[in-house]
Amino acid sequence: MGYIKDSPFYKDAIHEFNYPSGNYYLFDTFVVAEINEGVLFTWDDHAKPITEEFTHLYDNNGEDIVYISNRVNLYSVKPSDWVKFFRNGYNLRGYAVVSYTSRGIFNSLIEKLFMRNSFQSFDNLGDAITWAKELTQKIEVDSENEQSA
Repeated sequence: MGYIKDSPFYKDAIHEFNYPSGNYYLFDTFVVAEINEGVLFTWDDHAKPITEEFTHLYDNNGEDIVYISNRVNLYSVKPSDWVKFFRNGYNLRGYAVVSYTSRGIFNSLIEKLFMRNSFQSFDNLGDAITWAKELTQKIEVDSENEQSA
């Protein structure tokens, strides 16, 4: 298992937020979340206030951000709450789940059913961060090409 604090990526974090539900590490184009053990992560109790705060910090609705859920702890997610996320006008460039167990990988497949954007599942944090960087770089290049055309 790989906590972000124990990785070489931690030094590049712009900001760290510690909420009762978990820790969030903000980077230029992605967020790494590590939810605490035993939490039932729901839209109303956890995601909504965090999403609102990050929307103000990044100054957009998330459309340029990749969210990485680094599942170093066992917790539950209410997958259908992703509908509330999108219904409230939020978006993501991509969503990655880093699972260290076969059960975690299975659970991420259920979440994928509710996603409207790029989704990937990984077994290590480094690969997820590489994917997030590549995804946002590809979008930047495509945007520049459209502007010059």
